[in-house]
Amino acid sequence: MNEYDSKRIYDVVKKIGYIKTEKPDEANCYIINTCHIREKATDKVYHDVGRVKKNFRNKKKPIVIITGCVAQAEGEILLKREKYIDAVVGPQSYHRLSEILKKIESNSTSIDSTEFEVIEKFDNLNLIKNSDSNISSFLTIQEGCDKFCKFCVVPYTRGAEFSRSIKEILNECQDLVNNGAKEITLLGQNVNAFNYGGNKLSTLISEINKLDRIRRIRYTTSHPLDFSDDLIEAHKTVEKLMPLIHLPIQSGSNKILKSMNRKHSVEDYINLVNKLKRLNPAIRFSSDFIIGYPGETDKDFNDTLKLLKEVEFINSYSFIFSPRPGTPASKMKKIDENLTKERLKIFQKSAGELKMKYRKELFNKKSSVLFENKIKGKENEFFGRDEYLNSVIVKSHNDLVGKIEVVDILDGSQNTLYGKIEKKFNNFAA
Repeated sequence: MNEYDSKRIYDVVKKIGYIKTEKPDEANCYIINTCHIREKATDKVYHDVGRVKKNFRNKKKPIVIITGCVAQAEGEILLKREKYIDAVVGPQSYHRLSEILKKIESNSTSIDSTEFEVIEKFDNLNLIKNSDSNISSFLTIQEGCDKFCKFCVVPYTRGAEFSRSIKEILNECQDLVNNGAKEITLLGQNVNAFNYGGNKLSTLISEINKLDRIRRIRYTTSHPLDFSDDLIEAHKTVEKLMPLIHLPIQSGSNKILKSMNRKHSVEDYINLVNKLKRLNPAIRFSSDFIIGYPGETDKDFNDTLKLLKEVEFINSYSFIFSPRPGTPASKMKKIDENLTKERLKIFQKSAGELKMKYRKELFNKKSSVLFENKIKGKENEFFGRDEYLNSVIVKSHNDLVGKIEVVDILDGSQNTLYGKIEKKFNNFAA
């Protein structure tokens, strides 16, 4: 979502004459878009601002604006501690960046814009065309979360769940199509909670499926509680909906899930996974895991390892528990740091082995790949992704950008697959 936000921020500021530069040391404005999900995000802000200060020590000071969730959570502190920052702008206020920049240009007073006005934000952004020209483009359809998992800062930085109207989403989607998009990834902190006027995510997906030039549809990130039957059915009936589902569980222990306030059990999760697989056997899963959550015992950790192997996630994103200021979990007693690091190492080793086993099963098989770009500095090499978001690189003398090709997978590593375009034969006489 930050990538989407950053592109929309540029759409806003270029309306008043700002353009991107490939020479950061010559910029007259820095907008640092931040995330607050992990620890040390704030430290990174101060580091980045410090680097700007150093580079401009003997030059005219550039405008420095901090946007995103760190700005929302710690805006007042940032302005007090680092006078070099001109403004902090929360994720629901970046539609105001043009007026904020104009005020800074004419007045040196620092600005704090961290109100929760998500409706106003999208009303304003709907008036500005999305200029993203990527083959695979992101599109925010929902923001915020009402689940209040005890470890999560999202409800405090992004606010309550809010869904955009289907009409405005389809209009923005058409802009992306006109710019060359072949694949759309629908975004939300809790994307399958999307509900506008009784229309759910499955309805929106079906509408996007009707757009001729869209070839692939994805969505992220889902919550197990909001996986309704109509969305499950969409994975059988909607041809352009990709078969990879990112479905975070965070832990394989019911005790820890309850402590996290996840509101579902391991059994609920496995039943959902099996239900989806029965409906569409091609579906595979990726997930998020928090290792070392307060109260996690060896048994809890081993239960998480057991779940990892049972579901056979093709991708797992695992992190050591990171207490976020203001969340209930931040007040809980942390477990031993060395023990947590050791558990993370064990978990990532098992996850890596599962991923490599899955990758090797793809060797000498065919894969449908949407090519996104030509690799810079490489002669005739193109990068694309298959239906499961696996990175694929091939060599070709033909321009593959924007095309879906059948690729024979020859080799690969944990991160990248290598192949060649399937040979096409003419079945008619010369």
